[in-house]
Amino acid sequence: MPASPAPRLSPWLALLFSVACALAVANVYYAQPLLDAMAHDFAIDPALVGLVVTLTQVGYGLGLILLVPLGDLFERRRLIVLQSLLSVLALLMIALATSSAWLFVGMALTGLLAVVAQLLVAHAASVSADTERGHVVGMVTSGIVIGILLARTLSGAMADLAGWRSIYALSAALTLLMTLLLWRVLPAHTAARPNTGYGELLVSLWQLVREQPVLRQRALLAMLSFASAMVLWTPLVLPLSAPPLSLSATEVGLFGLAGAAGALAAARAGGLADRGLGQRVSGLSLLLMIGSWGAIALTQQSLWALLLGVVVFDLGLQALHVASQSLIYRLPADTHSRLTAAYMLFYSIGSALGSLASTLAYAWGGWLLVCALGAGLNVLALGYWWRTVRQPAQNCTSSITLSR
Repeated sequence: MPASPAPRLSPWLALLFSVACALAVANVYYAQPLLDAMAHDFAIDPALVGLVVTLTQVGYGLGLILLVPLGDLFERRRLIVLQSLLSVLALLMIALATSSAWLFVGMALTGLLAVVAQLLVAHAASVSADTERGHVVGMVTSGIVIGILLARTLSGAMADLAGWRSIYALSAALTLLMTLLLWRVLPAHTAARPNTGYGELLVSLWQLVREQPVLRQRALLAMLSFASAMVLWTPLVLPLSAPPLSLSATEVGLFGLAGAAGALAAARAGGLADRGLGQRVSGLSLLLMIGSWGAIALTQQSLWALLLGVVVFDLGLQALHVASQSLIYRLPADTHSRLTAAYMLFYSIGSALGSLASTLAYAWGGWLLVCALGAGLNVLALGYWWRTVRQPAQNCTSSITLSR
């Protein structure tokens, strides 16, 4: 039986989705400024302490494939609450870890369960009215971005005040409170669900990529655009900390906060997508990203130029991300979790490739080659977007035939 039209989602509930996403995704990034302290406490070899971050990211990638698609098989509200409760336990495992083994396990589980943020995005899209879906997705996605940007700053400050474990204890407490609140107020979604096995559900994830042109196009744009983002952010510390700038780690971190302004502004892109302007928003976003590299290339001559470039780049990046999600969530609601998993998997692949390519580019040609690489990726994305607009593929409805 098809789902009845979704009522309008209240602004405060959309804000709650956003805050919940910020709390969930921040857990993946708390560790980055804390590696030295963790290595000292557990006598971890400096060459191996990077496993803390690696295991968290690997866990997140596995969660995208193994956990997020379950939202199309089971009631998302219950899945969100269950994953959030398990996240509390994983965070406490880190906060109370007595050995590096427990630390590594806790980090992997935290990354795995942090994909609840993507379930929240899919659920928010499913329970929103068609006329407001883009706006809601924009708000919720901005929460994810803010969580990523603020996590490093907050964890560093908490470590100075009360030790590195304190941020995980605080996050466990806040996550528990959020879980209780979500259980009370999170709307259920009554869409028909496939009567199928878990294996078939995972296979259908790849079928969606193959058979849905909108998903495939937007996933490739995500891969290229987030690769360019990692080209910017991964080696940025190198020119900023080197002479003549010689900025401290804290000062370098402040440039990450500048991206929050762009992320908040980009939330409005969803409203434009609701008015049928998703493609125009995409093209303009890519042009903004390309143009931002001119200012970013002047980093060693002007920090103001870098600041402007970072804000414009993140505005374009997040506006494109919001527009893409708004477009793919027009596909049937019973595929939203798998759509999210497939789209974000391409995002993760792009991020990983961009990080690797950026360090090689900096070693070979310095900051200007890094900027050329980032701009080149955005130009490639713009060309691909233009091709999809000029030769639009027919947007399929879900052709995945899972038994009901």
